[in-house]
Amino acid sequence: MPPCFGYPQLMDVVAVTRELTAEVVEKAYRSGVFPMAAPEYGVITWHRPDPRAVMPLDAFHVPRRLARTVRSGRFATTFDRGFAAVMRGCAEGRPVWISDDFCRIYGELHRRGKAHSVEVWQDDRLVGGLYGVHLGGAFFAESKFHRARDASKVAVVALATRLRERGFALLEVQYLTDHLAQFGTVEISAAEYGRRLVHALSLDCRLP
Repeated sequence: MPPCFGYPQLMDVVAVTRELTAEVVEKAYRSGVFPMAAPEYGVITWHRPDPRAVMPLDAFHVPRRLARTVRSGRFATTFDRGFAAVMRGCAEGRPVWISDDFCRIYGELHRRGKAHSVEVWQDDRLVGGLYGVHLGGAFFAESKFHRARDASKVAVVALATRLRERGFALLEVQYLTDHLAQFGTVEISAAEYGRRLVHALSLDCRLP
């Protein structure tokens, strides 16, 4: 599993800082930039990929085998039931880009209604999930994890389904990978992403 929805590229770094606040993070997402921590250096790197990976909500694809898993009832999904636990799950066994500061800042955004989680449960045990930032009609997926086969994929399906139902216009997943391509993920230019972002931010959508 990659450390985030896609693979970070150093060539996409547009700034390096030592501080992180909820206000700065929100402003960055609104301008098409997202942060990652490099705690071994005590800094935050800020990324603006070009091209950018998005999951088109009107063309979201669920592979046949995964669709059977979703219908089987083997997993239950919830929203915002365990945001902190999902962040901890995403940080397990990874390069430490989800630092303690990240957990604190994104937790603050969650309390403000601007970050959300999807939890995947099996027999009342948290076995997967994802989290990201929500502004207007845009959702910026940050990281996912699984402790049972297909659990993180089930979280992605639950998220995309909810976003489509609620009229969201943008689901951004940072970088294209083979794993994400199975859902119909495409790459668009930074300029096109900027246009879609402006439209999405003008919407008033609710996720939970």
